[in-house]
Amino acid sequence: MELKYVGPKPIISHTGIEFDNNKEDKYVYLNIVVQLLKALSHDYFEDRTYIYQAHTQHLSPEELYDELKKQCPNIKSLMEQENYHIEEEIEHNLQRAEENSVLNEENKEILQKNIKIMHDYLVQRSINKSIYYCAIDALAELLKKDHIDHIITPMFQKFSHVLHSVQGSLKKQKYPIDTALDVFEKDGKLLVRLQVINTNHRLNHSIF
Repeated sequence: MELKYVGPKPIISHTGIEFDNNKEDKYVYLNIVVQLLKALSHDYFEDRTYIYQAHTQHLSPEELYDELKKQCPNIKSLMEQENYHIEEEIEHNLQRAEENSVLNEENKEILQKNIKIMHDYLVQRSINKSIYYCAIDALAELLKKDHIDHIITPMFQKFSHVLHSVQGSLKKQKYPIDTALDVFEKDGKLLVRLQVINTNHRLNHSIF
């Protein structure tokens, strides 16, 4: 098993296979997550603002794996576990297709064939998603542990998506942490800020 891009969410039916471009493969966000993890993983001093120069170079799947393993040491077992779960789900969907009372035998066979065609795609996409959320939880833990007040990044879709995911991770903590995500302009540039609201955070972080 490995990390690699496959594509947006497939919509599989007896009439064919379509793709929902609004639900992109989580793999496309892993490079941003790694940048943020690198930016936040260092010693801090109180009342300081830290600026990190984001890199545009994309890491290879192998480099991403090595970087993510630092924050998710159990990455291999996570991939294996997710592989097991998605295999069960695919098998369940094949069984449902077989038992479908609306479709005729020919359409049942077509649906099952389409599911099988997308088998590897579905497995990889699911694995990418599980590792993405492991990394997001690691980011949230860094924010909490180091009492970071807020993070500012360029207003790019991928950065915004990742920060929104971090919001979700902080909200689901045992003791939920309130956050706010807002967009503002500074020196002619659009920026997005994730602010941690209800803790005694004292540090600021900017990613450019």
